[in-house]
Order: sequence, then C-alpha cells, then structure tokens
Amino acid sequence: MYTENELLIKEIVGAIRKFVRAVSLDAYKMSKQYDLTGPQSSVLRTLVKYGPLASASLSRRLYVTPANITGIVDRLEKRGLVKRVPKEGDRRVALVELTESGDELSKSLPDPLEKRFIYELADLETEHVRILALVMNQILNLMDAKGVDNAFLELHQNPKTEHNNPDQNES
Repeated sequence: MYTENELLIKEIVGAIRKFVRAVSLDAYKMSKQYDLTGPQSSVLRTLVKYGPLASASLSRRLYVTPANITGIVDRLEKRGLVKRVPKEGDRRVALVELTESGDELSKSLPDPLEKRFIYELADLETEHVRILALVMNQILNLMDAKGVDNAFLELHQNPKTEHNNPDQNES
C-alpha cells in the first residue's frame, strides 16, 4: 500500500510526464502538418510580427546563436519561404524577409502550445500565478535544472497589445 506522500509524488511525476509529452506532441504535429521545425516556425512568426530583420537581430530575439540562425534561414530560403535582401544604405547587411509563400504559411500557423499556455495563465488571478511560479521553481530546483535556459522566445506578448518594433532593420 502506498502512503499518501508516495501517491502524491506519483501524481506529480505523472503530470510532469504529461506536460513534456504535450509539448513534444505539439512540436511533432507542427513538424508533420507544416513540415517545419519549432525554430523555423519561430523565425516565420517573428518576421510576420516585426517585418524584415537582420540575422543578428533574429538570433537575439529567438535566443539562438548566429550560426543557428544562419542554418535555419538557409533551410527556409531553400524552401522559398524567406529571402535575404541587401539592407538599403548598408549592403554589408542582409535582411531576412518573408516571401509571399512564407507569409501565407506563417499566417496559417497555429499558436504554439507555450503561447496558448501563457494566455491561459494571464487569465488567472495574480496570487494563483505566484503560487504556480513558486511550485514550478521548486520542481525545477528538485530536478536540478539550473543550466536549462529559460528564454521566453517572444511568446509573452498578447497579440492585442503588440506593436511593430522600431529596430526591425537593426543589424
């Protein structure tokens, strides 16, 4: 017979497994349905939101290395979803912009699971969100997940309050 603590621990571990599985299935579905990786869809969404951006700006916004962005943009360019165009006034900088087909595809992409989750959390009372944050941080500490990056990936803004950013042409 299990003690109450053991049953609760099983419930917690099961919930974490479900959470991880939901995130994995969401990424898999995106990959199969749209033939895009998570980072590729993030690039497309970012370009829809901000317009043409330099690779350096894209890498900062998505919290990935410039080398990673180069590879992602290369693959999107091969598929005809983005193109590199010289920046007016500074030909040393190329801006990454959506092609017509890239624009159409990116606008048809569903919100990622994380973004939907953020919207749901935003509807909770502050005290409930505070409790969830404390609990999640405790779980991460118990899992010794200190080295895992917690980048927010531009998902924290509600589309109703988003504005175009003035640094869209930054290098």
